[in-house]
This record gives sequence, structure tokens and C-alpha cells, in this order.
Amino acid sequence: MSKTNTTRTPLACVYHWEKLRPNTMHFTQPIGDDKVVEYTWAQAVDQARRMATYLIAQNFPAGSSIALLGKNTAHWIIADWAIWMAGHVSVPLYPTLNAETVRYILKHSQAKLLFVGKLDDWDMMKPGVSPDLPVVTLPLAPETEGQRWDDIVAKNEPLAGNPDRDLDELATMVYTSGSTGQPKGVMQSFRSFYVCGTMMDDIIPATESDRMLSYLPLAHVAERIVVENNSTYHGFPVYFAESLNTFVHDLRRARPTIFFSVPRLWTKFQLGVMAKLPKKKQDVLFRIPILGKKVKRKILEQLGLEHVRVCFTGAAPLPPPTVEWYRGLGLELLEAYGMSENMAYSHFTRPGAARVGFVGHANKGVECRIGDNGEILVKSPAQMMGYYMEPEKTAECYTADGFFKTGDMGEIDQQGRLRITGRVKELFKTSKGKYVAPVPIENKLGAHPKVEAVCVSGANQPATFALLLLSEETRQAMDDSAIRDSISAELTSLISEINSSLDPHEQLEFAVIVKEPWTIDNGFLTPTMKIKRNVIENRYEPLIEQWFRSRKSVIWES
Repeated sequence: MSKTNTTRTPLACVYHWEKLRPNTMHFTQPIGDDKVVEYTWAQAVDQARRMATYLIAQNFPAGSSIALLGKNTAHWIIADWAIWMAGHVSVPLYPTLNAETVRYILKHSQAKLLFVGKLDDWDMMKPGVSPDLPVVTLPLAPETEGQRWDDIVAKNEPLAGNPDRDLDELATMVYTSGSTGQPKGVMQSFRSFYVCGTMMDDIIPATESDRMLSYLPLAHVAERIVVENNSTYHGFPVYFAESLNTFVHDLRRARPTIFFSVPRLWTKFQLGVMAKLPKKKQDVLFRIPILGKKVKRKILEQLGLEHVRVCFTGAAPLPPPTVEWYRGLGLELLEAYGMSENMAYSHFTRPGAARVGFVGHANKGVECRIGDNGEILVKSPAQMMGYYMEPEKTAECYTADGFFKTGDMGEIDQQGRLRITGRVKELFKTSKGKYVAPVPIENKLGAHPKVEAVCVSGANQPATFALLLLSEETRQAMDDSAIRDSISAELTSLISEINSSLDPHEQLEFAVIVKEPWTIDNGFLTPTMKIKRNVIENRYEPLIEQWFRSRKSVIWES
């Protein structure tokens, strides 16, 4: 598709597949009880056309904001198409936001209508939706006030013709997670979708025969581009996950050929395997020529990844040993880098050119340099149009020559590959007065096979320390004193080893094993499963003084 699709919008691609492959299955949607509903291109686009007819009949001003709140489903994407067909702008909201943030985004974006989709906690979010805002509920949505998608589709004729949009028109507003202050509305044009859909063939040479599983939030640009946009430009089918409980089953159903995940999940997959087949046994089995290959194949089959030919990770750093472990299984885990402000179109590791710990070369058309303060500066052809209604903040984030200030720190090797070394704002000073970059230390601690997540802290404290969340399997065995003693010994040794590679002011005084899991639901993780440092640090701040007094190198939270 992309070879002839030199200047097409996503909508033009939708019409292309509707005409060329009307009876080809495009979406597979689980609906519970191990049942699925499949939608062909013709069926999916027909529903989008009918909803577009309804939206046009509402007489909203051209280019109005239409919000989308829900987990990933076929109808989330179909609604996105309908919004564009009707001449409007889609505003996706994460399905885990609290009512206050929902209220802010709907008001700030001046949303004229809200699509409510599949949600786990609608009752928590609902107070953030004004009673005056029209609501349309997608299939699988919770029961609530408003009109039902199916009823609207049944009453309206499909929109005729192939109404398209200009490449430089506003297509969507993606609200950042707002870990520091209120979220900002990143304005992205159809050109950004076009760039991502047509300029990545040297990285992800997708075809109609590929398959992907959609499970990371579509409200995040990475999933939106990698799954929705990629499948729209290349025509391959998309499968959806029903829930966390059915995830492995959903993955096995899809048997994806292209797979994208975030570091937290890559780590959880690995820890799950380690719990059943400890690393020492793996090392022995993998060295046996024929048996080793069979064991590796079996592991990939159990994960549902045996057909994957392109797999990659992004959104946060991944410990190098984890990358090496997957490569040992035969998966070349490619690291990528991008953000909402450049539609995730920045850097991507090319197959065969990977360097562990680096996020690859700049994508086609992307310029990158390191600023005087070590900050990564990027100019991308998918650069945002700006922050909605915030021209001052937009101006602040660009250099005089148009490079975006990413807020990330990094370095570029002699081959042009980029490495992320941390966030400018994540640097902290201990009471010793010298800066500490937490991410490299976190990567070293996160390489331990029983550690699921890490937060290194120490701002204004006597020394640096770490908060560790152990894997779920390990947490379940914490009552066994022998296991606790073994883990304490392993971590004490690891801390000593890590400290030997650090400058004195960076060295870890102790590590704390926390009791409470860090999840999206309890606010410790962002929707893309990155740690929220400020939340974690505030939660444990009252305990820090007694931890320092304990003089222990490994502390178990009581």
C-alpha cells in the first residue's frame, strides 16, 4: 500500500481498503466468554460512515473537538474514522484518568461530544463529565445516559463519497499525562499520520499479511501510530485484548507478527518465564544444541510470540540484560524513542544495527543533536502544531532554530545511535551537593531477575537509595524467611557490585523492598506503565529517616 500511497491521509487509506479488500477481516474483537466478533473492512467503514452522517447532522462547527474515552476496541478506531469523516478533531482520553482530569480535558479541549467505550471504572470517571455534554456509548461500554452506537448506526444512512481532509489540517489532540501540572493538548495534523504511515518502511516493512494485537492505550501516540495508523496504511488485521486476565490467551489468538510493548510488560513476561524455568536451568538447556532450540521455541509459543518478526520497546528504558535475554530466545528486541510532540516519530533501532541500551538512529527526515546542557533536541517531520491554547508553553519548548526540547538527556555514539541517560528534571542532588542521574542506576537494579520495578531517589537526603518492587511470583513467597534471606543476600551483593561502578556521591546507601504493588490504578504508574516519581517519593517520604537510621543495606517494608 505504502509504495503507491505517497501523499494520502489515513482516511484515503481507509477508503482504499474498503474498495480493494471489502470482505477481508480487519478487526477481531473479544466480547467475553471466549467469543469474538470480526469486522471486515466493508463492515467497519460502513459503521464509520453511518456515525459520520450522525455527527454531521449535529451541526457542530467544522473542526470541533470530539472526545474518545475508552479502552482499546474495534469501535474506538471506527469512531476515530467517523470523527475525521465528519470534519472534526478526535481527542482521546486515557481509560484510567480520574474525574478531575477528565473534566479538565473535556473543558480545555472544548469537546462537543463524548464517545464512551469499554471501561473498568466508569463510576469513578463519570462525575468529570458535564450533564450538558452529549454522550454516545460504544459497544461494550458500561450502561450510562446517552445514545447507543448501535441505535445511531441503525437509524442513519452511510455517508456518501470519500470525504477527505487536508494533510495540514488538525487531526487530533493528544493530552500528555501531566505528571507535572495540568496535561497539555498536543495538536497533531494529518501530515504527522502520513509521515508515520509512509516513512517507516525501512524500519517496519509491514504488509497485508502481518498481524498485531492492540492492548496498550490507543490514547497514547505509540499505540495509535504503531497499531491504528500502521494497520490503516498497510491493511493488516488488528486483534484486541479483552482484559489483563485473558491477555496471554488473546496474544495466542492473535499470534502477532509485529509486536510492541513497554519495558514493564517485557520484564513481566521474562519474570513469568523465570518463575517456571529459573535462569540456571535455562542456561544449561539453552547450551544443548537441538534441545536448546526446542526450549526457546516452546517459551515463545507459550508467550504467543513465535511468529513475531519485528518486536520493539519504548516509552521507558529497558535494562540491557533483559534485551539480551530476549535476543537469546531469538527475538531481536528493538528499542525506539519518541513522544507525543513528534507523534513518536524520532528514533528507531534498525534490525541488525542494534546496540543494547541505545534507541537507534534518527528516523528518515529527523534531525537530532545534544544541547549544551546534555538535553536531546529533535526536529521531526511529525512535529506538533503546538499545545492547544498555550502559545507561551509552545514557544518555550523550541530552540531558536526550531528544535524541540525533549526534556531527556542523552548521548550519540559514533554510528549516530542515541542513548537516553535520564530526564533533565529527574536529576537530583543529595545533601552532598552533587547531581545524581537515577535512570542508569535503576537499569542496573532492574536487571535482577526478581525485580519488577525500581525508583532511585535521594533528593536532599544524606545519600542515594532505591525503592524496589519485586515480581508478583516473588511477592507471593515473601512469608518464607529462607527466601527473604536469600533475596536480601542477592540484593546486598548486587548493591555492592553497582556501587563499585559509581562515583561516591551516587552510591546506594540501601534498598527498600516495598509491600504495595505499583499499578496504574493506585496512581504509582502512568498509563504507559512508567513510574511516577513524585507519587512514589511522596508515599514513602515519612519512612526515609528511619530507613537511614537502620543502617541496613536491604530493608523490607514492614
